[in-house]
This record gives sequence, C-alpha cells and structure tokens, in this order.
Amino acid sequence: MYRNKSKKLKETNVELNITAFMNLMVVLVPFLLMTAVFSQVSILNMNLPTGAADNIVSEEEPPKALEVIIRTERLDVLERNSGLLKSIPNIETGYDFVELNLFLQQVKSHPEFNTDTGITLLMEMETEYDALIQTMDAVRLIVREEEELDGEGNQIHGELFPNISMGDAPPDEQVKSGGKE
Repeated sequence: MYRNKSKKLKETNVELNITAFMNLMVVLVPFLLMTAVFSQVSILNMNLPTGAADNIVSEEEPPKALEVIIRTERLDVLERNSGLLKSIPNIETGYDFVELNLFLQQVKSHPEFNTDTGITLLMEMETEYDALIQTMDAVRLIVREEEELDGEGNQIHGELFPNISMGDAPPDEQVKSGGKE
C-alpha cells in the first residue's frame, strides 16, 4: 500500500498558476512608473573651502565679499573687509528670511555689489539643515511681484547671489562681550 501512494504522488503533474501574479504586475508596473515621474532632483553647485589659506601680503585692498553668518538667535550680514552691515534678529517662527532677502536686494542694487554673484554662508555647529537650505534660497533668489508671472501663471525668480560658499562661523563676539559685563 505504501508503494501505491508514492507512485500516485510521482505521477501527478502540477501546473503553476501565475495568473494572479501577472494581474498584480499589470497593475503595479504602471503605478510605479506614474509615481516615479513626480520625484525630481535639483543640483546646486557650491564652492567649498579648499583647506589651508595662503597668507599673501599685498598692498591692494582685498575685493568686496559678502558673508551671512547664521547664528542661533539672528542672521548677521557683513562685508568681509568693512564689517557688519546688518543684524537680523529672529522672529517668533524662527529666522527672518524675508527680511534677509529684502536687505540683500538693497545690497545688490548698490554699485559695489551689483555685479557680484558670490556670497559666503558661515554657520554655527548647531545650525539645522532646514535653516541652511532656507538661507541658501533667501540669498540666491528674488521672488518677483504677482503681476510678473510667466505665460503659465508661475512666478518668475531673479538671482541675487547664486554662487554660494560655505564655512564655519567665527565665535560670536556679542556672547563674549555679554558674558563679561
């Protein structure tokens, strides 16, 4: 009897039914292709520090260079040679990127900076990634008024300082002087 069962099992041919799997693929493949179209990647070219700086003494005045220092309680806009231009304190919701953008538009309209395209962002170690990205957007783009829309109704963006360099912020002098008093 045992032998009869084993012969029966060996003789039975089982067909693989892949109809359900094929139905799943027919639905899944177009869905994945449709959702993959919506993911977009944008690349922003940046200039990073090169390492050790060469200390070359020259009699010429160094070129004007704008810097934005991202502090925990404010944004400082300064010119590397002359010093602080404006300190923008935080608002209730965080950094005031609108005020930063408006001030940089004023700076860009000045004859000394109207041809400049570079700016340096210096940040403290505790700076959040989101704050860095929003600061980069605020120093790069000008959002134009609503009446200046393209043919499809999209806002037109102008450029302020698209060439962004990054580095570490120097120690905060206001904190040092505040601690001594």
